[in-house]
Amino acid sequence: MSPKRSLIRRATAVSAAATAALVLAACGGNGSGSTHNGHDAASPSTSASAPAQQGDHNAADTAFAKGMIPHHRQAIEMADLAATRAESAEVKKLAEEIKKAQNPEIKTLSGWLTSWGEQVPAEGEGHEGHDMSGMMTAEEMKQLESASGKAFDTAFLTMMIKHHEGAVGMAKTEQAEGTYQPAKDMAGQIITSQSAEIARMNTLLGKS
Repeated sequence: MSPKRSLIRRATAVSAAATAALVLAACGGNGSGSTHNGHDAASPSTSASAPAQQGDHNAADTAFAKGMIPHHRQAIEMADLAATRAESAEVKKLAEEIKKAQNPEIKTLSGWLTSWGEQVPAEGEGHEGHDMSGMMTAEEMKQLESASGKAFDTAFLTMMIKHHEGAVGMAKTEQAEGTYQPAKDMAGQIITSQSAEIARMNTLLGKS
């Protein structure tokens, strides 16, 4: 009788691990999770280290990642418009740099949220937080979309300065309140790079 019971117990444990692996794969969304599901189920060390990983971050870290993803997505949306609408070569170059810096950061932030068992904000989600973090309203985005040439350059720079200032504010909050070191490091990079870009945009605005 007992071998049968232990078999049932093992089957239950395996199915629980498989369920956890499925949930992880679903959150990851990239399908690569399936390759090491078997490994996860068999290796006890992964479950032992999970609580330690949980403890590495706090609510401020989660809020930073959840806020910065839609914030960065909107900056990229604005930068995409510059490629076809901007008149100034400098504005186009700046927009390209913004996309290059922020796309990888979105991937990193999403990865952290997934590993913490948190939901990654859906595309188009989180725009309602525009007041506190310098995000554009739907109206302002429409305004930007309908502008071109010099008028676009001015609107883009004015809006992106406000947008960057919001990101710098969010990053400063993360540095003060977060506990997850990689997130605090990213916050430091955002403060440095976006403050430098704000200075550049102010100079460009003066020229235009």
